[in-house]
Amino acid sequence: MAIKNKQIPIVIIVSVLAVAGGLVGGKLIRQSQHPDTDIALGLSGGGPVEIQQVATDVEAIKIGDIFGSPNEADFKDSAQGSLAVGGIGDDGSHRLIRPGGESQTVYLTSSVTDLDKFEGMEIEVWGETFAGKQAGWLMDVGRVKIINTKAANPSAAVDPATP
Repeated sequence: MAIKNKQIPIVIIVSVLAVAGGLVGGKLIRQSQHPDTDIALGLSGGGPVEIQQVATDVEAIKIGDIFGSPNEADFKDSAQGSLAVGGIGDDGSHRLIRPGGESQTVYLTSSVTDLDKFEGMEIEVWGETFAGKQAGWLMDVGRVKIINTKAANPSAAVDPATP
């Protein structure tokens, strides 16, 4: 059965309305199932975004700021300490220096946020622990909270990569 020339605009209009209806319906369903995520990611269209994925202006970071995932319950592991750049061997891009010496150091990587922005700050991180080749504790960070923007000198700590 061939479509007549007069029916082509009707087919296009119906197709556009079907796609638009699907998009609106999908957004409404997602908002009803995950309202906190939509607000945190700024998808609700109203109000300020409280949680950022990545810190853009290091100078504007303040105590209490949270970056990464809006839900700390998504991550079962957490740690707090001073952030320094550098992992150990192939494990991590950063390390979280904690009281108790090198055995308490957490080596970090993040697929969610740029940890470089938090160097020299005291932070709390939430993430997932993975087996490291050399690190006693290796974590993929999904959420970062700023505890203090000026941590106790983490660069004074011994770099485990150097003898």
